[in-house]
Amino acid sequence: MENVISYLKDNLESSLNELKDYISIPSISTLESYNNEMTRCAEFAAAKLKDAGMTRVEIFPTSGHPVVYGEWLGKPGKPTVLIYGHYDVQPVDPLELWKNPPFEPVIDSERIWGRGSDDNKGQHFVHIKSVEAFFKTVGEPPVNVKFILEGEEEIGSTNLPAFIKDYQELLKCDAVLISDTSLYAKGIPTITYGLRGLLYMEVEVTAANRDLHSGSFGGAVANPINELAKIISKLHDKNGKVTIPNFYKNVVALSKLERDNFKRLKLSDKEYAKEVGVKELQGEKGFTTLERLWARPTLDCNGIVGGFIEEGAKTVLPSKALAKISMRLVPNQDPEKLAKEFTKYIKALTPKSVKVDVRTLHYGNAAMVPLGSKALTAGANAVAKAYGKKTVFTREGGSIPIVVDFTKLLKAPVVLMGLGLDSDDIHSPNEHFLLENFEKGQYASAYFLDELSKI
Repeated sequence: MENVISYLKDNLESSLNELKDYISIPSISTLESYNNEMTRCAEFAAAKLKDAGMTRVEIFPTSGHPVVYGEWLGKPGKPTVLIYGHYDVQPVDPLELWKNPPFEPVIDSERIWGRGSDDNKGQHFVHIKSVEAFFKTVGEPPVNVKFILEGEEEIGSTNLPAFIKDYQELLKCDAVLISDTSLYAKGIPTITYGLRGLLYMEVEVTAANRDLHSGSFGGAVANPINELAKIISKLHDKNGKVTIPNFYKNVVALSKLERDNFKRLKLSDKEYAKEVGVKELQGEKGFTTLERLWARPTLDCNGIVGGFIEEGAKTVLPSKALAKISMRLVPNQDPEKLAKEFTKYIKALTPKSVKVDVRTLHYGNAAMVPLGSKALTAGANAVAKAYGKKTVFTREGGSIPIVVDFTKLLKAPVVLMGLGLDSDDIHSPNEHFLLENFEKGQYASAYFLDELSKI
């Protein structure tokens, strides 16, 4: 292992330059105008897998963006790891808040800056480079390696579940390794064992058949923005609980062991509030901040569109108003059932003076990984070696929709080896990735392959 780690250290600058090239491709999956860039990014990723030593690399078309696959199966009798990542990124709005152009990555303040630097190009690129290091030093990795890189994670992994189902034999493995979560704190090696799910809805309220003059019609015709705001205001009670019927019906209470584990992590509410620039925290009463972040379901309005929003004034009653609303779900909550409950509740809250259309955009189930699995232990040992500290186990408030599909269809444990930080501004302007985590992430990946080979 010494030769492998030395190689990674010696080639860190070269690896960062390759990552810059990767980040510079604007692979925004949600915007059709970037479809050509998505294809170019898939081809770039495929080329890097070939350079790393994969003997089979293939780009599989889907009805959306392509899936990139690579494999090296030169260790019969040894475990096989499937490494997952996604090459698509979030949109960059608002562009004016970026310190540097989002697709012109720069290194500054011990960080690499650019859209996708953390989520997820930087995080999965560490695994490509660690595998390459084995080929360049000792000749081959100690286990069989497969890669699957998708281009639709940021839009709900629409086509990947069907791909996994259709190619179960191709993807067959003993463990799935994913780096798309975060360290608990800077310098603290972390393995995540739980993820919240996601339900993303759209609510459109319509009144008149056209925009109306607010002086001529105001007071006689309903304003969709006003009515939509009233609806949204009724989705929580005074204690921060979501008011949708049956929303909490199947939520599993935290065990004492988990509550005690969360307490040992000693999150400071004051420091957390300071980090995000608010005076105080808010949420469901009766639970700690970590419990609300990791183990309780939530509902949030993510965006509202309607009426006149340009500079200056225009006195208008808009014909329509639209809101995008997401729910973070916990294990045992069924997103399809909750989508129906949400739709029924929104319609019940809507007055007859307007009409409402409720649409489901996408959803994913929550996931839990057994803490006692050998693969998870291998992951914990690996990040501990890389960071020189004892590994902590956490749950995560975000979602990786495909984790449940990997677990159900491949029957393999998923190791969530997060390397980013919650302060890396993923999905926001000025996304970045700490150079220390890019470097030590490569070491952790290499140690994991070595640890897995001993199982």
